[in-house]
Amino acid sequence: MSADLAMIGLVVVPLAAAVAVFGTATRFAAAWGVCAALAQLGLVVWLTRSILALGPLRYRIGGWDAPLGIPLYADGISALMLIMAAVVGTASTFYAIGYFSAARHGPADRSQRQAEQAFWPLWLVLWSALNALFLAGDIFNWYVTLELITFSAVALIGLAGQVRALVAAMRYLIAALVGSLFYLLGVALIYSAYGTVSWELLGQAVRVDAVTVCAAVLMIAGLLLKTALFPLHYWLPDAHANAPAPVSGLLSGLVLKASFFILLRLWFFVFAPVVGSQAGQLLSGLGAAAILWGSIQAIRQRRVKLIIAYSTVAQIGYLFLVFGLGVGPTAMAAWRGAAYFAFAHACAKAAAFMVAGSLMHAVGGDELDRWEGIGRREPMLIFTFGLAGVSLMGLPPSGGFIAKWLLLNAAVSGGHWALAVVMLTGGLLAAAYVFRVVAISLSESAPQPATAPIPRVMRWPPLALALIVIICGIVTTEPIQLLEIGSPFAVSGEAAP
Repeated sequence: MSADLAMIGLVVVPLAAAVAVFGTATRFAAAWGVCAALAQLGLVVWLTRSILALGPLRYRIGGWDAPLGIPLYADGISALMLIMAAVVGTASTFYAIGYFSAARHGPADRSQRQAEQAFWPLWLVLWSALNALFLAGDIFNWYVTLELITFSAVALIGLAGQVRALVAAMRYLIAALVGSLFYLLGVALIYSAYGTVSWELLGQAVRVDAVTVCAAVLMIAGLLLKTALFPLHYWLPDAHANAPAPVSGLLSGLVLKASFFILLRLWFFVFAPVVGSQAGQLLSGLGAAAILWGSIQAIRQRRVKLIIAYSTVAQIGYLFLVFGLGVGPTAMAAWRGAAYFAFAHACAKAAAFMVAGSLMHAVGGDELDRWEGIGRREPMLIFTFGLAGVSLMGLPPSGGFIAKWLLLNAAVSGGHWALAVVMLTGGLLAAAYVFRVVAISLSESAPQPATAPIPRVMRWPPLALALIVIICGIVTTEPIQLLEIGSPFAVSGEAAP
């Protein structure tokens, strides 16, 4: 099988599975999801091997070159994001089977059946759109895939059926649409000025003028809103905390990374001559503020899913440090650190939300008071939450530690001492909210709470993700080498176009 077929398959297979769900009996929906997930794993492995062997890959849909054709492009960071989507997506697929199976036997059996029927096609369309975004070779198709992701994610949040979930979904929809409008206006300005939407061609032709600067500001502002960077994060905590457990992990682990991926492409590949060091320092400053603000808010929460959601606000801040650190001799370390952090955070945060969902099913809610002593009855789940927390805190051996070490090294080497202090402080604050949940769960002062049985398939996917993020702290050479392929700061392998 050629790499071209792998790229096409990553987009077509989940979309075809979504169509198949509509055309077959409801009882086969989960089977279609599993088949698509396993196919995604195989396709992404094949594509990654091809990228390691051949360097960045390009595919012209219909044989037409840009600016007329629709190109697909895959390099090292594309491969890592596709691996992230495949790993988290496969774990979420298996977890969702157990989640909806357990919910069907609850008091709201009919509504849960309806939610399950809607979940599978929405999730598969979301997965297809994510893969298409990571492979897109032009800025307009980024807009198209972002819209597919947004509408699928909004509908998935609303599957919870509760009033606060529906309100959160509407707030997310409004924020996402405003962000999309800003982004699309920028795309229109770029096309009017350069006559192409290919980001590779734009990277070679872009010039510093009023139209380009205005387009860059519009597009970046829209993406900042979609990525929920502080202080534009107002929609995120309620959306992530009130969505169904499988959806919460997807939102935090994958959906936010889509708009951040586009930001990386635009900043370093397209608008590099336009954005200056001061703009990068501004984004890094907002990232630092997000780390502190999100962590403090997480410590103050009384619901576990809200703790994890505000933790996402904080952890997103680490990603934005790359824009201030990605200059000069520290640029490559910052690039590696940000990309590695995106992968590690996706696995750890999805695992944490899955654990929260499993224990919510067991005790009937995610209020911390209900979790007192639950760790003595469900030690494996609390152990899994602790493993995920190791990465969120940035402790070795974990992928989070490697990523934060790379970012910290870039900050110290570049003389950004304030950012280094914020990163260390963020790790301590993360330890505070992670240990708070673990300590209450392991409390011996309260009797063990009565619990409902948890299906096995709701136990193993979060543990698998937590173990993967630990392995990422041990096996680092291959991922780091992958990130150098196509990097704007490549020191080995093929450089970016």
